[in-house]
Amino acid sequence: MAEKDPPGPPQDEAGKVQDVQDSDSDSETESGATSGETEMDFLRNLFSRTLGLGSGKREKLLDELSLEGVAKFIQSDQCQNIICMVGAGISTSAGIPDCRSPTTGLYANLEKYNLPYPEAIFDISYFKKHPEPFFALARELYPGQFKPTVCHYFIRLLKDKGLLLRCYTQNVDTLEQVAGLEPEDLVEAHGTFHTSHCISSRCRKEYDLGWLKDKFFSEAAPKCEKCQSPVKPDIVFFGETLPARFFSCMQSDFQKVDLLIIMGTSLQVQPFASLVTKAPLATPRLLINKEKTGQRDPFLGLMGMEGSMDFDSDKAYRDVAWLGDCDEGCLALADLLGWKKELEALMKKEHAAIDAQAGASLHPLSATGKSAQTDKDPTKTEKGQQSQ
Repeated sequence: MAEKDPPGPPQDEAGKVQDVQDSDSDSETESGATSGETEMDFLRNLFSRTLGLGSGKREKLLDELSLEGVAKFIQSDQCQNIICMVGAGISTSAGIPDCRSPTTGLYANLEKYNLPYPEAIFDISYFKKHPEPFFALARELYPGQFKPTVCHYFIRLLKDKGLLLRCYTQNVDTLEQVAGLEPEDLVEAHGTFHTSHCISSRCRKEYDLGWLKDKFFSEAAPKCEKCQSPVKPDIVFFGETLPARFFSCMQSDFQKVDLLIIMGTSLQVQPFASLVTKAPLATPRLLINKEKTGQRDPFLGLMGMEGSMDFDSDKAYRDVAWLGDCDEGCLALADLLGWKKELEALMKKEHAAIDAQAGASLHPLSATGKSAQTDKDPTKTEKGQQSQ
């Protein structure tokens, strides 16, 4: 069960979202630090984790570097606190595209918006001048039009069994909450649609979900009632600061984690991607994804430095990669744990409840009241699932 939130960090502690492939975004890199002693502590910890200069110990806790080895570890007394790190790849089977798939991802299908570069649609500087493309895209992906996937309910099952310490998500589709995770179970690293603010620094008027819903489908770009500046949902764009909760929970959670499960993310957006380096050196890490991600730089590996994922070298001792659709990976792991029937039953029950609610009235966040998965077998996965 997720623990209570740790005390928050100083209010000026921040880190800005940066896509490592986006040369047009802000030049600031991951910091998450304030100034003076706090900044030095953060940098010292970052280098210690990333370069393996700390006091952590390499201890092999998995009997074998495989999904079977991870399942056996989860069933042992050594595994009490699991952290999940998830990206857009866990929502693609719900009908929500990821960002970077070559033909089906968001960035590959933005020609109609005439953007200077694909990532501009999520860049705060571009949004301030041209908010319309973001809202046009957001209307297609607005929360409430989709149902949680196998991955979401697998995380819910970890919670129900008292194993989930926290779920860190890059997603803003709110499907983790729909699947039954509580606010204390989650760190929404890239923000939420539940609140919105005027982007004017002189105004910053806050709007609730009801106001945004009323404006969302009737205006090209919602405007502040007070100053007429654009109003933006509180999701984090490139160049914006991550929620303080991300840093306060990170500092506490990653001292306790026994197993890190990473699903459906390319690990190419900072500072979220750096979370894989925060786990103690003995902590096993499982990647469920279409491709291997987060691997360490070969040059650093030759120097004996640690931090990033190592699946294939002779020194690999804790990292496991299961390659394929995320839903199928979760089903495979649940099967090894003896949870598969329970997972399928949970998903079937929850989807039926969602369908019943949608049939009774429009979903409060939905433009149509329809669900993308209504006619699908909830245990069947989509092909072409990819990472964020």
